[in-house]
Amino acid sequence: FVSIVIMKLFAALSLLVSSASAFAPSLKAATTTTSLHETLNGWVPDESQFAWGLPGSLDPAPEFDPLGFADCDLNQIKKYREAEIQHGRVAMLAVIGMLVTEEPIEFHPLFEASNKDIGPAIRHLDEVRAVSPFFFEILGLIIGALELNRALQGFKAPDKGTAGRLRSDEGTMFQDLKDDYYPGDVGFDPLGIKPEDPDEFAEMHTKELQHGRLAMLGIAGIVAQELVDGQEIFVSMGVAQDSFDPSKL
Repeated sequence: FVSIVIMKLFAALSLLVSSASAFAPSLKAATTTTSLHETLNGWVPDESQFAWGLPGSLDPAPEFDPLGFADCDLNQIKKYREAEIQHGRVAMLAVIGMLVTEEPIEFHPLFEASNKDIGPAIRHLDEVRAVSPFFFEILGLIIGALELNRALQGFKAPDKGTAGRLRSDEGTMFQDLKDDYYPGDVGFDPLGIKPEDPDEFAEMHTKELQHGRLAMLGIAGIVAQELVDGQEIFVSMGVAQDSFDPSKL
């Protein structure tokens, strides 16, 4: 039994890594033929443009920023975009995970659901802890390694003299991004889907942003709905049936 659980664990981790590659960095570019590496993958920051010229502003609501977050300096807008793109990628993975592990697909690499009344996906982590208690420790190490790589790739090391201080113009502060770092570009592209043309960079990055924004709204709605009625989302919508069979208990 232990060997089966271990095999399922590594299968789940393989799915996680392969899914992440679907959202490999795809970056903004300005209309220029200059070398991508010399101009932050084609993006030339322009203070006169919305959000310093970063992609993501589309019709029918161009330059949508009712709270004024885009009215900031270059380093801050890069940090906002870094946070947005990373949260969007996590949300896309979360939506896929929710839909794949619930009816009608109901694929679980680590456990079986047909013989247990586990409930919707928001309760599945409880079962993972029960059948594979070491999963979260391994997952934590993987996430920590990925985040460490992102920190080394994109963030400056704070100066000793500015550690713990409030924002100032003197020295490097905590979470300051490197000047040559494009938000979200951690150099991970095992499938080689990153375009070489600046305009294609801008288009792909915009698509990734839009899918990430939709996923963030979607996962929030799915979790809220399942917390309210305790049913899987497609079961709650009436487009799938709960396959749980009480006779197997």
